[in-house]
Amino acid sequence: MNKPSPQAAYIHCYEQIRDKILNGELPAGMKLVEERLAAEMGVSRTPVRESIRRLEQEGLIKKKRVVNPTDEELRHIFQVRILLEGFAARCAASYMDDATLGRLQQCIDIARKGDDQETMLANKEFHDLIVQSSRNPEIVSIIDRMQSIIYLFRKAVVYYKRPFLIDEHQSILDAIRARDAARAERLMQEHLQADLDFYLHLGRR
Repeated sequence: MNKPSPQAAYIHCYEQIRDKILNGELPAGMKLVEERLAAEMGVSRTPVRESIRRLEQEGLIKKKRVVNPTDEELRHIFQVRILLEGFAARCAASYMDDATLGRLQQCIDIARKGDDQETMLANKEFHDLIVQSSRNPEIVSIIDRMQSIIYLFRKAVVYYKRPFLIDEHQSILDAIRARDAARAERLMQEHLQADLDFYLHLGRR
């Protein structure tokens, strides 16, 4: 059997560690020990170390521990999203073509009828399409680096059934379709603030 390339080993480690964090197998606050993870995955410490470094950049690990963000840190993360995705929604009202508008409507329709996993995927695509419509590669890149930690928020609001989640998506789409840039921006900002408020309330239950 051929030995995997260093790049393949790194990707394998990164995906395994990331998925273990996202599904709760590696809980918040847990210290990650490179030697133990390397032994469990049958690799050297190098790809494990590189994977941890990348996950630190993505916000899932901090000082070798699975992130357990404070309320203040969560607010800082959402401030970035609110600014960038709000601006992206404003841009989408000017730039978005009919085909993409149709795809956004499909995301909403799937989320209304689908199971939790289908709703999660539709929710992600809805936000991704709007971010891409900013036509600003820096905004796309920043949001892309945040995707792993955004997943944790998205999972919470979907699985715990945040009220009006999909209705808010429809209102955002209606504003974009009407080419009302200011309204699209405001609605996106309010939508993400509601996500944050809901997530913080869950943490206090």
